[in-house]
Amino acid sequence: MFRPLFVFIGTRYTRAKRRNHFVSFISLTSMIGLALGVVVMIVVLSVMNGFDHEMRTRVLGMVPHATIESGEPISDWQSLAAKVKQNPKVLAVAPFTQMQGLLTNDGKVQKILLNAIDPAQERKVSIIDNFMQQGKLDDLSPGSFGIVIGDKAAAKLGASIGDKLTFVAPEVTVTPAGMFPRMKRFTVVGIFHVGAGEIDGYLGLTNLTDLARLHRWKPDQVQGLRLKFNDLFDAPRTSWEIAQHLGENQYYARDWTRTHGNLYQAIRMEKAMIGLLLLLIVAVAAFNIISTLVMVVNDKKGDIAILRTLGATPGQIMAIFMVQGTVIGVVGTLIGTVVGILAALNVSAAIAGLEVLIGHKFLSSDVYFIDYLPSQVQSQDVLMVGAAALVLSFLATLYPAWRAARTQPAQALRYE
Repeated sequence: MFRPLFVFIGTRYTRAKRRNHFVSFISLTSMIGLALGVVVMIVVLSVMNGFDHEMRTRVLGMVPHATIESGEPISDWQSLAAKVKQNPKVLAVAPFTQMQGLLTNDGKVQKILLNAIDPAQERKVSIIDNFMQQGKLDDLSPGSFGIVIGDKAAAKLGASIGDKLTFVAPEVTVTPAGMFPRMKRFTVVGIFHVGAGEIDGYLGLTNLTDLARLHRWKPDQVQGLRLKFNDLFDAPRTSWEIAQHLGENQYYARDWTRTHGNLYQAIRMEKAMIGLLLLLIVAVAAFNIISTLVMVVNDKKGDIAILRTLGATPGQIMAIFMVQGTVIGVVGTLIGTVVGILAALNVSAAIAGLEVLIGHKFLSSDVYFIDYLPSQVQSQDVLMVGAAALVLSFLATLYPAWRAARTQPAQALRYE
C-alpha cells in the first residue's frame, strides 16, 4: 500500500530499535505517562459524574423537587392537586405533612423529621419503595400510628420491626396540672436504606391521618403538596409560577435548590475544577514528548542530513518527526482511554472490596451524603479527554520537528 515518505519514515523511527536505548526508554515513559494521565482523568471525571447522578436519582428522588404550602392547613388537597397537575411540567403530586421532633427508645434519643404521607400517592413522587429493607409502605395504615425509619436511625435507637418508639413533639400541652410535652407512641413497620446519611438517619414516614391527629387537625387536612417535575431544573421557576397562579397571598412554594442546591452546585464546580487540574497532568505528560523528540532529533542528525542531500525538503523532515510524536500520542491516548474506561466501570466494586478487606470505610455517611463511591462513564467526557490528549500531543511535536527541519546537512555530517 502506498504511503507518503514522511509517514513511512516517521512510523519506522517509532518502531525501530535505536542505537541509543536511553532515547527508547524516554519514548516509552512519555507514552506511559500520557496513558496514565488519561486514565486518571477518565476515572475521576466518571466518579464526579457518579456523585452527580446519585445526587439526582437518590437524594433528589427522596426529597421533594418542590412543595406548595399554605400558612393554614389545607383541607381539600385533592382539588388543589388537580389544579397543580394542569401544568404540563408537573409529573405527579402527593400530599404531605411534616413535624420535627425526637424519637426515643430505651433511653436512646434520635432527632427526626416526621413526614406524613399517603402511601398510594407517595409512590408517584418518591423512590422510597426501591429502598425498603424490611416492611412496606402499605403498612402505614390510618390509625395504626406506624412509622418507617432509616436503617441508620434504627441502629442508633436499637429498634427493629414491631418495636414501639416514642415521638416527642416540640410542643407542649397545657393542663391544670401544668405543661407537658406532646408525645405519641409509634410502631416500627418498616426500615429503609437509601445510602444517604442525611435521609437514613433523620427521616421518618407515617400516615397523613396519624400526624394530622398529632397536629390536632382534621383527618383530611394536610400541610401542603409535594411536586415532581419532568425536569428537576424546572422546579424553582415553575413552582413559583404555580403558587402565584393558585393565590399569591395564600400559597407559597419551596424547591430543592433551597435545601440541596448548594451541594449540587458544589459537585458541578468540583468536577470542573478537578477536570482542569487533571488536564494539566495530561499536558505535562504530553509535553514530555518534546524532550523525547528533541533527543531523537539529536540522535538522528546524520539520517536527517542524508535525507536532505537526497532531496527531502524541510517540510518533509518536519512531517517525519511530527508523525513520530503523533504516533506516540495516539498510542498513549488509546491505551489510556481503554484502561480508563475499564477502571471507571470497576472502581466502585474495587473500592467496596478494599473497604471489606481492610475493614475501613472511606466514605462515611456521617460526613458525605452517600456512603459508597459511585462511578458513571459518559461518552462526552471520554471523547473530551481523548481529544485534549491528542491535541496536546500534536502541539508538543511542533518545536522538535521545526528544529529537525532546520538541520544543516554540512554541519551534521562534518564529524561523521
